Amino acid sequence: MTDPRIIDGKAFAAGVRARVGRQVAALKEKHGITPGLTVLLVGEDPASQVYVRNKGRATHEAGMRGEEIRLPATASHGEVLARVKALNRDPAVHGILVQLPLPKQVDASAIINEIEPAKDVDGFHVINAGLLATGQDGLVSCTPLGCLFLLKDRLGDLAGLNAVVVGRSNIVGKPMAQLLIKESCTVTVAHSRTRDLPAVCRRADILVAAIGKPEMIKGDWVKPGATVIDVGINRVERDGKTRLVGDVDFAGALARAAAITPVPGGVGPMTIACLLVNTVTAACRQHGVPVPQE
Repeated sequence: MTDPRIIDGKAFAAGVRARVGRQVAALKEKHGITPGLTVLLVGEDPASQVYVRNKGRATHEAGMRGEEIRLPATASHGEVLARVKALNRDPAVHGILVQLPLPKQVDASAIINEIEPAKDVDGFHVINAGLLATGQDGLVSCTPLGCLFLLKDRLGDLAGLNAVVVGRSNIVGKPMAQLLIKESCTVTVAHSRTRDLPAVCRRADILVAAIGKPEMIKGDWVKPGATVIDVGINRVERDGKTRLVGDVDFAGALARAAAITPVPGGVGPMTIACLLVNTVTAACRQHGVPVPQE
């Protein structure tokens, strides 16, 4: 990516993973601690299998202990719940990630809230969401955390900037807004029913798109000089081929933005990198030691 306006999330994530690897090595040497992450996959969703495989590879490359538990798509809610409870009790497991989506017979919310909050490296537990909302230290949802890393790397101090988050999901939109509030941004949460959404977007110094609709946000919705973070990953058919596009019209936005994440290669790689960050943080907190500093 030679255009300086394009934020290379892949390269930045590689740097984060390398830093995590050094932190893991320091924890092993100084404290005899090997951070451990267990991923629970229920069923055989193809996309989920790819995600889990990538997470496992990144975990091992960072020197962590990684484990993958697979249950059939027919597994009952009780079976999944029992696995989570066993992982909660295992002191070698510092992070638990239940891969979503879950089969319809399994109550995803109940399963997520059964995870010990200190091991909830996805940051989805209601306690971690509450800690974030009240400005306290919890484990933060990986994708919004990755977005924040990219923003701070590009912009430095975010205080006073107008930020618009398009999307209000519990996984991205809401925690993203809370993180930006913590950075002293002035934050608007918009969505598909927002009146005059283009005008709202045009006020943004920071525009985060997480609405799940391919190229919904047009180039002329972007304020000249804005920084655009496109969280969307949408598969569309074009010219007989399946392509990945974001929630933003990339070409149109690039003509106006000072910086923008591409799809793919922008926010996506940061999600796994931040999962590793959270696992190290969780391991350190559980053992009462500080996160190693470089």
